[in-house]
Amino acid sequence: MKIALVGPSYPYKGGISHYTTLLYRELIKKHRVVFFSFRRQYPKWLYPAQTDLDESKTKIKEENIKFTLDSLNPFSWIKTALLIKRSSVKLLILPWWHIFWTPQFAAICWIVKLSCKTKVLFICHNTQMHESRFLDRACARIALSNGDYFIVHSQKEKENLLKLIPGADIKTAFHPIYDVFRQGGLSKDGAKDKLGIKGRVILFFGIVREYKGLKYLLEAMPRVLKELEDITLIVAGEFWKNKSYYIDLINKLNIGKRVKVIDRYIPNEEVEKYFEAADLAVFPYISVTGSGAVALALAFDKPVVTTDIGPMPDLVLDGKTGYIAKPEDSNSLAQAILSFFQQDHTDFVENIKKRKGFFAWDKVVKAIESFMLTADSNLPKR
Repeated sequence: MKIALVGPSYPYKGGISHYTTLLYRELIKKHRVVFFSFRRQYPKWLYPAQTDLDESKTKIKEENIKFTLDSLNPFSWIKTALLIKRSSVKLLILPWWHIFWTPQFAAICWIVKLSCKTKVLFICHNTQMHESRFLDRACARIALSNGDYFIVHSQKEKENLLKLIPGADIKTAFHPIYDVFRQGGLSKDGAKDKLGIKGRVILFFGIVREYKGLKYLLEAMPRVLKELEDITLIVAGEFWKNKSYYIDLINKLNIGKRVKVIDRYIPNEEVEKYFEAADLAVFPYISVTGSGAVALALAFDKPVVTTDIGPMPDLVLDGKTGYIAKPEDSNSLAQAILSFFQQDHTDFVENIKKRKGFFAWDKVVKAIESFMLTADSNLPKR
């Protein structure tokens, strides 16, 4: 099958770029794929970090990508759409994660589908924004209404999508794990030495935004440290805003000696160091539709404490591969963390390894293929 894929890739950083690139890597094993990416992704005024470019020494990249799309240049949208049409693809795949891409993706879909039999599939990472408003939902509806097929990574996202696009043809597949960061050869003690820490380690990893609930993890730490003094919390990721709030909270709670803050984007070659050092990864989400951070933790065989939000109870099995705490509840979070460290959970790692098949990339590829098999079977026979 010939496929067109549109989305970010190297030199852009972040989970959506990694996802789209790794999906391309999987698709080309079985299909002919033309990958269209961005000449310019976000304007500086929209992206809160210093840069959206990936400065990692170890690059997640593929060859033969066509960098044609400029987010602010409508002529590039038209050019990309025409190139897709000329490629005579059977399926166009686009990721959906932010309403910024409404005009660009809507325009591409309109042009491609004009007098053309190409089908459009959206892989929905965030059906709605984390702080969703009426305008956000309206923009999402405009873009996603061009889709013939949809893939989501949780039942909750399927429900959200059906509210936007009633009757949408949707398949659900777990968010695949990111095992590309696991280089091997680094032990737990070696990772701790590199980070200059000893004892037990809790890891909070990824861009710090309000919906990720770091506040509640920090508020849980005094209770945790009261019973277990040798624990260090590592907060590794860029603070997009309000860093001073979290630093003030750390000082107010008097936990500064046991919290190590790394306020920067963690380059690809350093990801392994943080996860190998960790005994437990904690993601206290307030709202979530999917989680690349949890996918990373599972790739490194790390037990996870998270909250009873969205797809998390499906990703983390309570009492088997981690613990599920109540959202926005620092006491519940502290108890989950203490339960992990105070009891023997040697079976958690084995349970995680046994479940990895559920999070394989070929599950997403098979979901994509199944749409087209169904479409072919519905064609009239000659």
